[in-house]
Amino acid sequence: PTSFNRQVAVLPVIVGVAMACFGDMSYTTLGFFYTVLCIILAALKVVASGEMLTGSLKLHPFDLLGHMAPLAFVQCLAMSFATGEVASIASRWETELSPKVDRNPMLVVLLSGVLSFTFNISSLQANKLTSPLTLCIAGNVKQVLMIVIATVIFSVHITPLNGVGICVVLAGSAWYSYISISEKTKSQQHKQTDEEVDDEEQRFGQSGELVNLVSKPPRESRGVMRWSSAPPRSGP
Repeated sequence: PTSFNRQVAVLPVIVGVAMACFGDMSYTTLGFFYTVLCIILAALKVVASGEMLTGSLKLHPFDLLGHMAPLAFVQCLAMSFATGEVASIASRWETELSPKVDRNPMLVVLLSGVLSFTFNISSLQANKLTSPLTLCIAGNVKQVLMIVIATVIFSVHITPLNGVGICVVLAGSAWYSYISISEKTKSQQHKQTDEEVDDEEQRFGQSGELVNLVSKPPRESRGVMRWSSAPPRSGP
């Protein structure tokens, strides 16, 4: 379970992301619905994959991706037919998208597949080694860094509130990382101490058994020893 300190450390990240993204005037009800749905599904994906990677199944990232990819392919294919994307590709195939006409579209698709595969493997491996909450924090930091990079490369204008939000997110993520590392270090120290105590108890237990075996000879021997060591009677 997530500790209270980690939960508190998430609050600056949430506030900072809201401040960094504030100012977008374009808003529709459908867009808001899609955004909330994507957030919920992304959180469920991280939690479910983390459970399958570290729970009772303990799947390897390649195995989990092998189970997820066919289902994702079916969903994407169904949505492509439903939205008319397949029909649009078919109508433009002979004139624009065919490799005989132009190789760039097919190269872009292949490169996108390779990058997506690499991204999914990296994400699942990170989820296995950390936690779903840590992975979500890293995703939020990534979004903020994308804003910073876009500001530098494309000269995107940001308000002072956006700049403060970016700083708050970075500071909050650093605080969260510090707490995570501290808790992990303490957990490892406690685990090492418990192992040392168990080793000492086991060693003392074995020593005690040896002592008991040496100090408790068979009954006949003990009788003989007592008889042989008894002092002689004096006088009549």
